[in-house]
Amino acid sequence: MNIDNTKAQMRKGILELCILATIHKEDQYASEILKALKASELLVVEGTLYPLLTRLKNESLLEYRWEESTSGPPRKYYSITPEGKTFLKELQTAWDTLHQAVQKITQ
Repeated sequence: MNIDNTKAQMRKGILELCILATIHKEDQYASEILKALKASELLVVEGTLYPLLTRLKNESLLEYRWEESTSGPPRKYYSITPEGKTFLKELQTAWDTLHQAVQKITQ
């Protein structure tokens, strides 16, 4: 069995929660989201992030606005919608329950 594949699948399972939680703190553009995820040791590439942001936007969990940048092209800033905040709370509750269950089993 390939441990790297298993670890990647585990990360994918919680990626929505982590992205929504990151954007909930403050509106961010994709590079900032990637930086925050990498700082937390969740290694995510742009090819994974952009489709997920698009899906979250299409599900009305995120919205975006364009802002001019002093150091390059305009940036797309993502913000969480009221529906996204509700979904984030539900994900956080599900994560807390799952985390507690795993802790009970593995300790």
